[in-house]
Amino acid sequence: MRHRIAVIPGDGIGNEVVPEGQRVLEAAARRFGFELEWTELDWSCERFKKTGRMMPEDGLEQLRPHDAIFLGAVGAPGVPDHVSLWGLLIPIRRTFRQYVNLRPVRLLKGARSPLADRSPAEIDMVIVRENNEGEYSEIGGRLYKDTDDELAVQQAVFTRKGTDRVMRYAFELARRRQRRHVTSATKSNGIIHSMPYWDERFAAMAKQYPDVKTAQYHIDILTAHFVQHPDWFDVVVGSNLFGDILSDLGPAIAGSIGLAPGGNINPEKEHPSMFEPVHGSAPDIAGKGIANPVAQIWTGAMLLEHLGHADAARAIVRAIETVVADGKTVTRDLGGKASTREVGDALASLI
Repeated sequence: MRHRIAVIPGDGIGNEVVPEGQRVLEAAARRFGFELEWTELDWSCERFKKTGRMMPEDGLEQLRPHDAIFLGAVGAPGVPDHVSLWGLLIPIRRTFRQYVNLRPVRLLKGARSPLADRSPAEIDMVIVRENNEGEYSEIGGRLYKDTDDELAVQQAVFTRKGTDRVMRYAFELARRRQRRHVTSATKSNGIIHSMPYWDERFAAMAKQYPDVKTAQYHIDILTAHFVQHPDWFDVVVGSNLFGDILSDLGPAIAGSIGLAPGGNINPEKEHPSMFEPVHGSAPDIAGKGIANPVAQIWTGAMLLEHLGHADAARAIVRAIETVVADGKTVTRDLGGKASTREVGDALASLI
């Protein structure tokens, strides 16, 4: 079996961690008897500086025939973040209906949480972020620019289809996990229309899953509970904005954002899904060979699982667990001295 994978290293450390991810995925493919055909794409902020576009005009059509997209990181000094995001990631997420942003959060044995006395059993959750609508809407604009009357209007969008499908995904995921628990992130005491609607749809969805326990917290206290009581959480579902915030906070309490994988998922597989780690392009360490490739490699495991290779995905995650627990071949964010390449070597050899 052969899978066509579009590869977008992007910017900064993406160009260092993506090759390590490819190397480990190739090792898994050889071991488990399938093939990966890579299409390398130079879409990035560097391309934008040269051409005025993050990707070609027909970029989405170039991606469409692929089985999945393997992305590193996007963002570079000199290019505003909203330009890079709306020029590449968001068009891909929306055109291909990648309405689930899936971000596992685990404290691995050998990694040190900044939270005192927390064990791996106490930090093991999955954040399910709505990825196509919500607060990240294009509806809005500015008036009276550069005058005292200047104003900006941003319209959030919550549809029944959009809220129900991401919540259903979260409940189905919870059913496959041991604790069978879903927490909803809301702010219905302050956001008067969209968040009470979100709460209503969550309550309606919960009735369809009587075997799954639920909880609901306003986003402000929820962030506090992430720090004080991470053991409370199993599957957490949130809107585009709230899910985005929580899926950075989660890896922070799990020891390093360099360990945080992620996927932009089209569950129906009608379009290619895109897999990218939570970390950014980290221009401050780019080119030094010290970036942690584990998040990118773990992201690759998610890609393989999505394509139907659960055994290969588990082998990669087990290798990650082994290397991090051993502590001898880890990067400096985990207290080690290994290079990006050395970590990739260690994981590929274990596969």
